[in-house]
Amino acid sequence: MGKAKLDSTKRLGELSFGYFIFYIITGLSVKFFLSSGAGRPGLNGMEYLFYSTFSSTLIVTTFVLIRRWYKINSIKRINFGKYMVPSELKYILPSGVFTAVIIPTTTLMYSFKGISVMVAMVLMRGSVIIISRVVDAIQIKKGFLKKKVYLEENIGVVFALLAIGIKIFSGGAEGKASPFASLPVMVVFSAYIVSYAIRIYIMNYYKNTRPKKSKGDNNKAFFAIEQIASTLTLVLVVVVVILFAKLGGVTGDRITPFVNAIFSPVKDWWYWAMIVGSAFGIVAFFSVFLFMFKGRTATFAGLVNRLTSLIAGTVSTVIFAIAFSGNFPMLIDWISLFFILVAITFIAFAEKKRAKELAMEKD
Repeated sequence: MGKAKLDSTKRLGELSFGYFIFYIITGLSVKFFLSSGAGRPGLNGMEYLFYSTFSSTLIVTTFVLIRRWYKINSIKRINFGKYMVPSELKYILPSGVFTAVIIPTTTLMYSFKGISVMVAMVLMRGSVIIISRVVDAIQIKKGFLKKKVYLEENIGVVFALLAIGIKIFSGGAEGKASPFASLPVMVVFSAYIVSYAIRIYIMNYYKNTRPKKSKGDNNKAFFAIEQIASTLTLVLVVVVVILFAKLGGVTGDRITPFVNAIFSPVKDWWYWAMIVGSAFGIVAFFSVFLFMFKGRTATFAGLVNRLTSLIAGTVSTVIFAIAFSGNFPMLIDWISLFFILVAITFIAFAEKKRAKELAMEKD
C-alpha cells in the first residue's frame, strides 16, 4: 500500500479492501461474543465493549506513538503559553473527543435487546452518508471545497439510502422493535450521529485547507493526534465511571457489567475478546483514511466507507450463519444489498471521472 500514490484509485482500492476484511472480522467478533449457546460466551454488551475498546485503543495509540505520526506539517503555529503549537490542534483535539463518543456508542447500538443488529448498523451507516453530503454542501458554500459533487455521487447517495431505508422500516419483519420506539436507543444514536457530524466536518475542513503542494501524508498526523486525544478522553471517562460505581455505589444494567468486566473479567473469554476485538482498532486506520481520501468529496468518501462496511456486515452474517448456526440474511437483506451494489456502480463511474480530473489538474 505504501507505493501507491495517495490520491490514486489503486490506493482507494487498497484501503477499501483492508477496511472490508477487518470489518468482517469485527462483525463476526460482535456476533460471536454477544451470542450464547454451542460453546459461545454470551458476554454482556458492556463487557465486550470494554474488552474490544481497550485492546483496540491500546494497539492503535501505541502504533501511532511508536511511528511518530503525530508530527504535523502545520500551515501556521500559534502561541500556547510559552510554546508555539500547530494551529490545527484547536480542532483536531476536539475531533478526538468526539471520536471517544463514537467508539462506545457504536458498540452500544448493537447491545440493545429487541433491536436488530442489522437495523442498528444500517441506521448508523445511512446517517453518516447523509451527513457527508451535507458537509460537502456547507464546505462548498464556504469555499473550503473547490470541487463539485458529481451527479453520479448524488445518485449513489439515493440508492444507498434506498438500501438502508427498506431495511430500517422493515425491522418488524425480524420480530424486532423499531429503533425509533426506544428512548435509550435514540439517546445513544443521537450522541453517535452528532459526534460523527462534527468529526466529518473537521476531517474535511482539515483535508480541504491543506496547501496543494503540501508534502507527505498529512492524514497520518491528523489520525495520530485525534487518536491520542480520543484515548485520553476514554481513560478519563472510565475512571469517572469506576469512581461513581465503587465510591458512589451507582449501579445499572450497563454500569455494573462494565465495571465487572474490569474487576471481575469473564473467565476464559476476556482475553479472547480483547484479541479478536482488536480488529475494531485496525478498522480505524482504514476508516479514517477513506473518510479523508485525498482529492475526493466527503460524499464520495462517505459512500465508499459506509457501503464497504454494509457489504462486510452482510458477509459476516453469512459466515456466522454457516460457522455458528446463526440466522442467514433475509430476503429484504438481499434486496438491500442489490441497491448497495447499484450505488457502488455509480460511485465507480464517479471515481473514473475524478481520476481524469485529477490527472488534468496535475498536467
